[in-house]
Amino acid sequence: MNHAGGPFFLLTNTDVSPVLEHNPDGRSPFLLTCDHYGRLIPSRLGDLGLPESELVQHIAWDIGIAGVATQLSDLLGAHLIAQRYSRLVIDCNRPPHVASSVPLISEATTIPGNEGLSREAAELRRRQIFDPYHQRIDAVIDERAHQGMPTVLVSLHSFTPIYAGIARPWHIGTLYHHDEALPPLLLKHLRGEADLVVGDNEPYAVSDETDYTIPVHGEQRGLINSGIEIRQDLISDHAGETAWAERLARILGEIETTLRKDALI
Repeated sequence: MNHAGGPFFLLTNTDVSPVLEHNPDGRSPFLLTCDHYGRLIPSRLGDLGLPESELVQHIAWDIGIAGVATQLSDLLGAHLIAQRYSRLVIDCNRPPHVASSVPLISEATTIPGNEGLSREAAELRRRQIFDPYHQRIDAVIDERAHQGMPTVLVSLHSFTPIYAGIARPWHIGTLYHHDEALPPLLLKHLRGEADLVVGDNEPYAVSDETDYTIPVHGEQRGLINSGIEIRQDLISDHAGETAWAERLARILGEIETTLRKDALI
């Protein structure tokens, strides 16, 4: 124990690593990330004072995206780097200095386990969950560059069908900030699918204050990049996850051909 009465470490030897990797030897130019893949809570934090009924909701993780990401990784032969712990512990797609990094309230739910959190305790979450995840993404991008492999960063997320009482019409959205290569291609191909309502920076837009993965790993490193958001009711079962993984694999495969033809990768 340290002098403040808290442990020097958050994760014990019974807690799994925050970083999950799938297809680490994948040779696809697409590097897939999934910031809200899991909903685990370190054993030291119990249930953060929440019932299980809350911990299976969107406030804890991106419902359905884990299955899509894993299958998409397999279909593309792409390396996937994902984060196993709940965003209620620390949000791995928020700059650590912003209030929503460790949320006191998520949507309409108060998080009792995050109330009165000391700076030291928040720093422990950053150091043992947030940092290893983002350090691993950095290391993989470095290694790919060293090997002469192109990297196109795709950050995978899901969103709720209804937010603050308002129905969201989009089936899927592209999220981006500065990249001018991948988002237009994604929009073109997705809008070519007759059954889809496609969001252009909807239901969210990327910014340096609200996002971390795309600004830091994509934009600061000059990588072609985009976020993808899929509506959760479309991927709430295995069949939906599979259908969307197959659709995205087809579309991203076509986009890879275009990027290679245009000598962008």
